[in-house]
Amino acid sequence: MKIASWNVNSINARLPRILDWFDAANPDVCVLQEIKCVDEKFPVSDLEERGYHVHVFGEKSYNGVALLSKHPVEDVTKGLPGFEDEHSRYIEASITPEDTAPLRVGGIYLPNGNPAPGPKYEYKMAFMTALHKHAENLLATEEAFVLTGDYNVIPQAEDCYDPPAWTGDALFMPETHAKFRALTGLGLTDAIRQIKGNEILYSYWDYQKGAWPKDHGIRIDHLMLSPQAADRLVDAGIDKDVRDPNKGNQDVKPSDHVPVWIEVE
Repeated sequence: MKIASWNVNSINARLPRILDWFDAANPDVCVLQEIKCVDEKFPVSDLEERGYHVHVFGEKSYNGVALLSKHPVEDVTKGLPGFEDEHSRYIEASITPEDTAPLRVGGIYLPNGNPAPGPKYEYKMAFMTALHKHAENLLATEEAFVLTGDYNVIPQAEDCYDPPAWTGDALFMPETHAKFRALTGLGLTDAIRQIKGNEILYSYWDYQKGAWPKDHGIRIDHLMLSPQAADRLVDAGIDKDVRDPNKGNQDVKPSDHVPVWIEVE
């Protein structure tokens, strides 16, 4: 089973490119972030035509997440449990394939947190604290799960083209690192690092300053697996070419993020 995550930076603005990727990659499950539309404006029919059950937790103009699955979906949760949030940043469901064991999937759009320090960073820290607690509760069930999405966290120096340039940024601050390490401390596995080791891999390139042609990227989109899910991990990767403005439908600007994915037994 292939599970993917992608911050699409407005699904309707980039729909032709997004659908091209779905046709090529054919994920069984995909969570999307920054859909930037209310539920009624989400292109449900385009995804249903491709065999997906569609669950949307939208928000006008900003944020918004969605969960798409080719397998039956149960127990859909919209909003991070235990966290009061006026924004649409979390969606979760249990996926029940016919040929493999069930898997719970949580889709995350974690707050950016800049400028830091300040109220936006406090919001980010509070979200990460609640996510940690929710992960603890999920681990207590001993079910297989993956918490995936745009974490807005650069975990380590290898995940950034120029670490000194990010000093003081909310994505790379010591407190941010500590919160992310706390998730791994619970026993969650960073699937990309588990498969790719210390290979230089990015999932985001800014639109400014020639970041894409210079390969000035960062890795902030992650797939964090419970021990039960990590035992089923077969492969993981990042579809970098999706960011290339010269590939695919050139009438539509690509998202600044690219899909990240895993395959599990």
